Amino acid sequence: MSYIARLVPHWLQPYPRQHLGADVTAGLIVAILVIPQSMAYALLAGLPPQYGLYVSILPAIAYALLGSSMVQAVGPVAVTAIMTFAVLSPLAAPGSAEYIVMAAALALLSGLMLLACGALRLGFLSQLLSRPVVSGFISGSAVLIVVSQLKHLLGVAPVGSNSGEVLFDLLGRLGQIHLPTLAISLAALGLLLVVRLWLAGWLSRAGLGAGKAAFVVRLMPLLIVLAGTLAVIELKLDTVHGVAVVGSLQAGLPALNFFLPSLDATRALIVPAFLMTLIGMVQGITMAQALAIKRRERIDANAELVGLGAANVVAAFSGGMPVGGGLSRSAINVAAGARTPLATIVAALVMIAIVAGAAGWFARLPLAVLAATIIMAAVSMIDLHALRQAWAYDRADALALLGTAGGVLLFGLETGIGLGVVLSMATLLYRVSTPHIAVVGRIPGSEHFRNVERYAVETIPGVLFVRIDERLFFGNLGAVEQRLKLELDNAPAVRELVLVMSAVNLMDATAVEVFGEVNRDLAEHGIRLHLAEVKGPVQDRLQRSALWSSLSGQVFLSANAAFEQLRKQPA
Repeated sequence: MSYIARLVPHWLQPYPRQHLGADVTAGLIVAILVIPQSMAYALLAGLPPQYGLYVSILPAIAYALLGSSMVQAVGPVAVTAIMTFAVLSPLAAPGSAEYIVMAAALALLSGLMLLACGALRLGFLSQLLSRPVVSGFISGSAVLIVVSQLKHLLGVAPVGSNSGEVLFDLLGRLGQIHLPTLAISLAALGLLLVVRLWLAGWLSRAGLGAGKAAFVVRLMPLLIVLAGTLAVIELKLDTVHGVAVVGSLQAGLPALNFFLPSLDATRALIVPAFLMTLIGMVQGITMAQALAIKRRERIDANAELVGLGAANVVAAFSGGMPVGGGLSRSAINVAAGARTPLATIVAALVMIAIVAGAAGWFARLPLAVLAATIIMAAVSMIDLHALRQAWAYDRADALALLGTAGGVLLFGLETGIGLGVVLSMATLLYRVSTPHIAVVGRIPGSEHFRNVERYAVETIPGVLFVRIDERLFFGNLGAVEQRLKLELDNAPAVRELVLVMSAVNLMDATAVEVFGEVNRDLAEHGIRLHLAEVKGPVQDRLQRSALWSSLSGQVFLSANAAFEQLRKQPA
């Protein structure tokens, strides 16, 4: 019985009945509102639009049963869609049978990697990418998404292998812009912009509550899509004026298609699948944590990986498109009043009804309106706030953000994220290889030691207290030695050197050997080397080294103890 209980999702043990009405209502609302978004992201990924509806069903249920977040909603998302297109478009024609199979293989490989990470409890890997790098990747991807949708907005077909070439080619085709398509695009973008910027404020001033106003704002994109479709039908914009529409959608539910990718496909997709796994891991866990904090809940990072992995594996067999935790989809779920993952399951069941019986209603939906909704979503992903914040706080992080975004735009998604990782590692190595070192003294009337350049402190003639604020390893020992030499040259009368080790949590073998040499050199010049505030793990290792037994000075429990003893010695 206990084994069976472990298979039941935590939110069903037992299910709080008071949430039933809210979850059912939220599921119904979410299913309806995400229809245009789901279709748009499928087109963005180079797949038939109904595939976005397909992967909003079984993958969403899989995550609801296995994930740990109460309100995160899984489905097609912009970042995984653009990554899918960027990876597969050089390998096969978008929309072709080969392309669809490779998209399913990409979802399967990514899902298996996520499952493996969850099973091995590797949720901490989501911290491998810094926030600025992730922000730069998403912002760069958002710009790529905007560029990729210009052809639908303008009714032209620019060519190019990267965003720069596409834009350059588009400039040469301005005379070919399809005016009816442009008119629909501008109308949709204008309405969406008004909704995004002002509608909530207008509704609030009209007396509508904040929750209801937010719901109306989220409902408006669907209404704009429906209005565009009605305009096409009534004015015959597709048949008479040549406005591009979605076209006929395959009716009925997707068939389950169990398969294993070929060895060649696996070789071609293994690296992109890993990058998609890493991005999906960071984005999914980060979003789930943010939602949990707002609701005063907790998530299990490893359970999140299992849920996301299962969703992608199921997506491979029932729709063939990689999925992830959707920001706008989750926001709609929360705004609609969802309390538990039952809302996601209800949304999936409603989507089944839509796919089975109403998919044909969207055949004359104009691609220009879908492109407008994608662009508005992509623009909101460009995180200028993160750039301003990073620039004000740490220029190195800001440069990593800009480098990642620029790499994505100039060289593609894979190279861009690789460049971001390299920049992050380079920044980290630079920081630890140039440690902060301070000459310190005692605050009068206390036992606290502070930087002599920042505070009025007590010092002892002939005694130098130096605090090292970094772990000691082979990469920063040169800088440490150079700084110690500089301080001793500036104070030739020093006969006692105390290294305050309160911030040193590691000394590698090279550091122990180098400090043994420093100890001998100082002794030859009549200077004793003391250590103070050595952390337990560091001291445990030092006691097994030659440095510990040959140290010319003493090891003090605290800097204050060293100060009190050394000031009593005759000058």
